[in-house]
Formats: sequence, C-alpha cells, structure tokens
Amino acid sequence: MTGELHEAKRPVSAVLAGPYGHPFHPMLVAVPIGAWVASMVFDLVSRFAPDPGFLAEGSKWLIAIGVLGALAAAMAGFLDLFAIPAGTPAFRTGLLHMGLNLVITAAYAVGFLWRQAGPAAGTAAGPVALGPLLLSAGSLALLVVSGYLGGKLAYRYGVRVADEVTQADGFRR
Repeated sequence: MTGELHEAKRPVSAVLAGPYGHPFHPMLVAVPIGAWVASMVFDLVSRFAPDPGFLAEGSKWLIAIGVLGALAAAMAGFLDLFAIPAGTPAFRTGLLHMGLNLVITAAYAVGFLWRQAGPAAGTAAGPVALGPLLLSAGSLALLVVSGYLGGKLAYRYGVRVADEVTQADGFRR
C-alpha cells in the first residue's frame, strides 16, 4: 500500500501533467475560475448599468475563455486522476470532481451558445437575460463544490503534491 500512496503523488507524464510536486492542473484551473467569476460580475453589473451591452458581450467572451481554459485544465487533471489507485477515497473524490467539472463546462458552453443566439445584429444589446444569468449562477455554485473537492484531493489526500517526508523537510529547523 505504501508504494501505491507514493505513486499517486508521481505524474503519469511530467511533461504533460507537470513535474513532481508542481502539477499543472491546479495552475490551469485559475483561468476558468477567474473567467467565470468575472463573467458573473459582468452579468450582475449589466443588470444595473445604463449601457449594459459591452458588459453582456464581455461576459459572453469571458465564458468562452473559461470553457477553453477548462478543457486545458481537464487534460492535465485527467492525467492526475490516472495516478490515483482505483477504489480509494481519493479516486472516488477525483471521479466526482471530474464529473462535476464536465457538467459545469458543458453548462457554460451551452450558456455561451445561448448568448450567441441572443439579439439580432444591429439591435441594441441589453443586460444579460435572466435565463443565461441563472445558468451561470448555478454553474458557479457547482464550481464552488467542485473546487472544494479539488482542494480535498490536494490538501487532504496529497494527490500530486510532495510526499510526507518531503513535506516534513520544510518544517525542520
């Protein structure tokens, strides 16, 4: 079992998933998280701004950036999942984390297409409609849950971070 625990912290491919102790997945998730949080801010502000068109348009493109960033993060995260022994609590948490992220990314992709099919060209763009706004809010709420699970994988189970001996070295005097 000790060998499995050690292997769960090693990358399947250091070139694709990041070197030991420095996985790419946690670095890459900052793009979709940041883009989607910013899109929600734009959505909300568009409901109160006197000229909301640029905010609605900006929000739509932030969602697109988030979807592309999520796809890049998913590739690295999938490689990290391969390193976790099947049947373990960490593996089950990883599967749930991945499943939620796939649902979230699909929801944001649908939201982008919904917004893209919005007002006809040449008409004044108004605030973000209630439907797309609620879809984004629900997706963001799921993202919080998934982020919690991702934190649990790294901070509780130590997936793809330094093993306990290496961690202990940082606290010796």
